[in-house]
Amino acid sequence: MPIRTPRPPAFALLLLAALLLPSVPAQAAAPGAPGDHWVGTWATSPLAYANKDGKLGAADMTIRETVHVSLGGPRVRIVLSNEFGIAPLTIGAAHIALSAGGNAIDLPSANAVTFSGHASIVIPPGALAVSDPADLNLPALGDLTVSLFLPAQSLPQVSYHGFADSTVYLAPGNAVSEKSLDDATTTSSWFILKGVDVLATGKDAAKAGAIVAFGDSITDGAHATPNTNSRWPDVLARRLHANKDTATLGVLNEGIGGNRILHDTTGPSALARFDRDVLAQAGVRYLILLEAINDIGHATDLNKPYDVVTADDLIAGLTQLAERAHMHGIKVYGATLTPYVGAGYQSPAGEAMRSAVNAWIRQNTVLDGFIDFDQATRDPANPTRFSANADSGDHLHPGDAGYKAMGDSIDLKLFTPK
Repeated sequence: MPIRTPRPPAFALLLLAALLLPSVPAQAAAPGAPGDHWVGTWATSPLAYANKDGKLGAADMTIRETVHVSLGGPRVRIVLSNEFGIAPLTIGAAHIALSAGGNAIDLPSANAVTFSGHASIVIPPGALAVSDPADLNLPALGDLTVSLFLPAQSLPQVSYHGFADSTVYLAPGNAVSEKSLDDATTTSSWFILKGVDVLATGKDAAKAGAIVAFGDSITDGAHATPNTNSRWPDVLARRLHANKDTATLGVLNEGIGGNRILHDTTGPSALARFDRDVLAQAGVRYLILLEAINDIGHATDLNKPYDVVTADDLIAGLTQLAERAHMHGIKVYGATLTPYVGAGYQSPAGEAMRSAVNAWIRQNTVLDGFIDFDQATRDPANPTRFSANADSGDHLHPGDAGYKAMGDSIDLKLFTPK
């Protein structure tokens, strides 16, 4: 007769099953359905602000910053930076809301932001902080206002982005939850705020991702009309959203005015900041590289050449950036350098170098493709110069029409699966 093993009681089986199930922290489960994931919808590149006059930290203050996002979503998180700070940074409170114009917020949409469940956080020098998810129905191409309360503290150096191309408000005290700010002063720099992510969810979540626009002032938007979102990455974001095949892609503007590939200047070099400003962003799938005109201009300046480099040096730097992106599965598109004859640091040697770099961008096999901003903005009768329509007047930066021509020239098929 076969021997039967006694069957354990039902409750014992349930207990055993529960013990064998993997433990999932509550916050890790927050995104919900499989495929839901975080994607960057807005970002900027931080650098060091020497807070010599105590503009920040001398007294309790509120910083209110409105950013124009690309992707929308039902949940939002913010990224705050003390990466260039040399002292701990205390954030006393943080709120998000839809903008109501100027320094006003839409109160029904407002929500407090927490950090690991706490209303405040101390960010160590050299570090950043990612907030907990907050519910807010953020529309694509909408304006999100982030309000930060900074209690009085010693801040000898702060992380900021010097050129916001939009108005930022500073007000006394803790006014993060106020509809509008009294006695506010204005600035044109973003302080502490580094990024905004949205939760990609639903049937198209797997298609959602971010495109990083990485470059110098021509990506940052110098000479664009303030508060109009006229930079070429803004133009690209609007076109992506209007196309059903690319509507799930956000655009992150990681340009810094004066930036160079090989040497530190305004902010760290492109090679030095690449991990922070590209690889660390949420959901990055594509990278557009538009950088080198400052390396060329300063190296060949007829009046004061310095940090001398060659076209081969710049090509090697661009190759390094592409290889590092490819290690993370990111597709890389090189953008040709726009015309600069007539600019303050232009020279025949510099123009020859720009031509050589552009020839490599168009013909190489390292990049996954190229975008021809040079062709989109040059004067057909004099291709070393901007067209009259594209030029802002300084012969180095486009104006609004030039940025639009750049954004409109990008083939959206670059961002659709083959």
